[in-house]
Amino acid sequence: MSDAATPVRIWFQKHTVEGRLPLLDDAYHRHFAAVSRPGTEVVVRTLPDAAYDAPIPAGFVRYGAVEALFAAHFAAAAWHAEQEGFDAFVIGASQDPGLAEARALAGIPVLGYGETAFHLAAMTGRSIGVVGFIPELEEPLRENLERFGLAGRVRAFSYVDTPADVLVQALRGEPEPFLAAFGEAADRVVARGVEVIVPGEGLPNEVLWAAGIRSHGGAAILDPDGLVVKAAELLVDVRRLGILGPSSTGYRSRRPPADVLAHLVDVFQPSSWTAPAAPPADR
Repeated sequence: MSDAATPVRIWFQKHTVEGRLPLLDDAYHRHFAAVSRPGTEVVVRTLPDAAYDAPIPAGFVRYGAVEALFAAHFAAAAWHAEQEGFDAFVIGASQDPGLAEARALAGIPVLGYGETAFHLAAMTGRSIGVVGFIPELEEPLRENLERFGLAGRVRAFSYVDTPADVLVQALRGEPEPFLAAFGEAADRVVARGVEVIVPGEGLPNEVLWAAGIRSHGGAAILDPDGLVVKAAELLVDVRRLGILGPSSTGYRSRRPPADVLAHLVDVFQPSSWTAPAAPPADR
């Protein structure tokens, strides 16, 4: 039986397109190298270059119709991650697009940014606030919180009042205007008695992490990207150690023969599911 010292390979799936914002690409690798243990390989994979032309996907994830296509891509990617020998698959978006479908397709641990962040925040026994950048995402986040049984733990939502260009500016190395706006939005949830702030999306989370901002007004700021990598390591460990293994008794857990599933994935997956793999986080 493998133990917790065995290296772990994690596929970290993002909405972004690699190469559009080199500082962001670098931030992911520095971030994951800082939080993961020696021997863990975190490979960041993004959307195909043809998906959209903008620097960030903020103008696209506002729509459920677009998110449905991203979700299908993420679910197919989870299956491919297992075929490529990855030990865990992470959906690095707060609304967890395609999470249930990815878990049905892949037999490896599959984790979502939002689900992991909200459960950990609730485990601390503290009140939760969400500070986001895209107001339209509040609807799917609230739906997910109801499904998690955690809706009552989130005391407030607040949004950064700046255009998308300000976030892009931050991701290009000038974070001060965005951080000031984030602080104003965070003030509103702190005034409601929030003790833990969950960044509403992954890109602001990276700006905060790179700037070394871990709290605001006395409230802790959770780092969901770092957390979900640590949670992936943990779930791989508990499976390897026999603490909690996979199940095959439920509707979403039962899988057809491998050749049947491979055939159907080949038939139905989006033809552009693949994306260039960024280099692993430096150790």
